[in-house]
Amino acid sequence: MELYTKRYVITGGPGSGKSTLVEELEKAGFSCSAEISREMIKAEVAKGSDCLPWLDIACFSDKVIAEMSTAWSQHAGNSITFFDRGIPDVIAYLKLADLPVPQNYLSELSLHPYEKQVFILPPWKDIYVNDAERWQSFEEAEAIYRVIRATYTSLGFELLELPKDTASRRVEFITDYLK
Repeated sequence: MELYTKRYVITGGPGSGKSTLVEELEKAGFSCSAEISREMIKAEVAKGSDCLPWLDIACFSDKVIAEMSTAWSQHAGNSITFFDRGIPDVIAYLKLADLPVPQNYLSELSLHPYEKQVFILPPWKDIYVNDAERWQSFEEAEAIYRVIRATYTSLGFELLELPKDTASRRVEFITDYLK
């Protein structure tokens, strides 16, 4: 019998501090799963692949969904795990691209559920920077945030917006919530 694991998602648009927050949660002793999309982009670029979100988002999404499902399963037995993005994020990116959401994505979400409470980070221009995996403008990041927010809500999740504050204060917000 598997010990019940609470799996929480940390989400938001690009550059809102998700990865930094997840790193701080890990330092605080929590089980965490890093953002799969960023690692997938690095791997696909290194291979010279076209399976990238700006070239073939359907291919990229299929690979990310598979890796997210694997990551979900790897954290069985931990009392609490935080995920830097969840399956609904992939669904949101497809919606943003006006592409259909494959039925198997919704099936994967049913097979790999997260807690209904999702921590969402708002767009924050003061900390937003572009890098090799984050090519969007801040305005595009805001649009992505809106679609992510709408997607999680439409899938029945309760969004808990974190304040624009230091990573340690955001960790306090989350740990206070968990109490």
